[in-house]
Parts: sequence; structure tokens; C-alpha cells
Amino acid sequence: MSPTAPPLPPFPSERSELGLPGPAGNLECIVDRPEPADARPATFVICHPHPLHGGTMHNKVVTIMERSMRELGLNTVRFNFRGVGESEGQYDDGYGETDDLFAVTEWIRKTRPGDQLWLGGFSFGSYVALRAAQNLDLGQLVSIAPAVSRFSFADLHHPGCPWLVIQGDEDEVVSFDDVRAWVETVEPPPDFVVMEHAGHFFHRRLMDLRGLLKNGVSAQLPERVDAGA
Repeated sequence: MSPTAPPLPPFPSERSELGLPGPAGNLECIVDRPEPADARPATFVICHPHPLHGGTMHNKVVTIMERSMRELGLNTVRFNFRGVGESEGQYDDGYGETDDLFAVTEWIRKTRPGDQLWLGGFSFGSYVALRAAQNLDLGQLVSIAPAVSRFSFADLHHPGCPWLVIQGDEDEVVSFDDVRAWVETVEPPPDFVVMEHAGHFFHRRLMDLRGLLKNGVSAQLPERVDAGA
């Protein structure tokens, strides 16, 4: 007799830290909610950079993605991949991490069935997000500094939703030329935005990144909902 799966928590009505049952154990998550007057029927899930290089859901690029989308009226969900922070399990080269992401998106589908699902990732997180996007119905995908030279992006296809790719032209971790060359192979091409004089972590450029993010997805935003929803 198989063990009973742990119950899924409800989607919080205010900012909350919580654990979700994942394929390798508990997944540590943070949910943030927009101001009620700004709320839109969409939830944005963010994937953090490489777990073996200090990447967590508290990374500054991840948090500016969260802030940008919340200011636009979206619910946001950040989570630590397996083996990071309080999330159980061990690093799995993007494969198990994709399963972690599916656990989070399945929870959102069950607890926020009326929401559009939006997805974003930074560096390694952009690889995991694009892998998952192959099998998800998304309203928007956002990829920041995708680690195209380190993971098998060439094996992945356009996810069939609006797709924003942001890349700094002075990235010291991910080659700008490699990202540009990869973008040129994608059909149909994503919306490719280059930030001049920006490195991988967008030091001293986070407010500029915030603006690019908000402008880049504004056309895809669903209509606001009533404040009481």
C-alpha cells in the first residue's frame, strides 16, 4: 500500500513562507501577493540560479524579478530547488529541478485554477524554466542571462507563449555572443532585449532591469480583478 501524499496547503492570502511536497521531499517557498487594487489573475513562478554556485531564491536578480511582477499585479512564487536552503534532496543537473518546478506549478494550478501561469528564470533557472515550459500552458516566459553554453538549450523549443529574453552585453559568466547566436536559432524568435554595460548579476543595474522586465511583459498582462477577489 503506497503512502498517502501529504495534503497541499492553500494558496496564501498574504505574504507567506511555506513548504510544498516535492518529488525529493519538502520544497521551501515564498509567496508574495500584490496590492489588492493592482491584482491580476496570474501567478509568476521564479527559478533561481545554479545551486552549486550559491544560487537561491534570495538572489538579487530573482528578487527584482519578484518585485517587478508583483508591482504589475501578479502573485509571485519563489522556491529553493532541491538541496538548497530548507528544500530536501540533492542537486540533479536540471532534471530533478524541473520536477521540483512541476510540483510548484501543479500546486498553483490546483489552488489558483483561474490564474494564468507565468514563468521566469535566471541563468541556470532559465534552463529549468524553459525545460518545464515545453510541457506547460503559459501566459509568459521570461529568461534572464540564459546559461546557453552550460546546458542543452539547443534541444529545447519555443514554448508557444510570449517569451522575453534579457541579456547583458558584458556578462562575465554567460557569453553574450553565445546567447545572441542561440536566440537567432529559435523559431519563432523570442523578444530579445540587450542591456548595455551590464554583467551577469546586473550589479548597479537592478533598477534598470526592473524597468526592462515591466516594459517587456506589459502587453501580456491580463485585466485587473476586483479588489475583493
